[in-house]
Amino acid sequence: MIYRKLGRSGLKVSQISLGAWTTYGGSVQDQKRITDILEKALEGGINFFDNADIYARGEGERTMTRALHDLAVPRHHLVLSSKVFWPMSDDVNDRGLSRKHVLESIDMTLERMEVDYLDIYFAHRYDPETPMEEIVEAFSDVVRSGRAHYWGTSEWSAAQIAEAHAFARAAGHVPPVVEQPQYSMIYRERVEQHILPAIEAAGMGIVAWSPLAMGMLTGKYDDGLPEGSRFAENDGFATRFLTDENRVRVSALKDVADSVGMSRAQLALAWVLRQPSVSSVITGATSVAQIEENLGAADATLDEATVERIDAIFGIEAPQD
Repeated sequence: MIYRKLGRSGLKVSQISLGAWTTYGGSVQDQKRITDILEKALEGGINFFDNADIYARGEGERTMTRALHDLAVPRHHLVLSSKVFWPMSDDVNDRGLSRKHVLESIDMTLERMEVDYLDIYFAHRYDPETPMEEIVEAFSDVVRSGRAHYWGTSEWSAAQIAEAHAFARAAGHVPPVVEQPQYSMIYRERVEQHILPAIEAAGMGIVAWSPLAMGMLTGKYDDGLPEGSRFAENDGFATRFLTDENRVRVSALKDVADSVGMSRAQLALAWVLRQPSVSSVITGATSVAQIEENLGAADATLDEATVERIDAIFGIEAPQD
């Protein structure tokens, strides 16, 4: 496993990480199975485990960290994150990034995860109803109170990231150190054209979610829609990613992956990790076999010729000298 710094911070995270989204406490509820997956992740060198309060309405936090407790992993060996923004009840204040919601939510997350602190606490989306000053001050207070070591943003725009960073610096608050955007071969333009310049200017890192495009880039949909798959259970994901054009592209990736001795999933992870500003790719796993395959990209690198072949498949022209 390779460990990368989170932007200009001193924190190091495994470049392959494991997240709880749509899986633990949701599609995967067998605690032994979750524990087995996390045990394999730890054996492979993963130290970063990502969560959110909204994942299975708190069950993602409970089930993932219960497995870590069962495995008796020393807390200081782990980098644990969670997020706040989405409604957790019908209460008018149980949502967003108001100071009230942020400070109450971090305490509830720590209780569900049975830990004294998080390593990273994310603003899961930007909240247009709360002033930036209030958002930054609330997350700064979370850090300064010791309830999290760092804070970050997720799916914020480049302008919002820049504004948060500038205000934090000017007001003497703690600035965000990481952004968590969606980034993959299929979904790349937003990150490469807008987010990367913003986070590099701010000295932040990126931890990318959905680097496999909800599984589309693994090749599992080459021959149709497998029963029980993510796309079979979510029409929104299927409509977005399961297109004829993407099927052709993903099929063409097999020759590229074979030529470098990787699976298509490993190729997709290595492709995201080619970006120096990407600190980690957040993967999901519903089986030990899946986490084993993802770990196969832990030290993978792609040469320029391979990247150019991938760009050609996705219709991206090579830059001209």
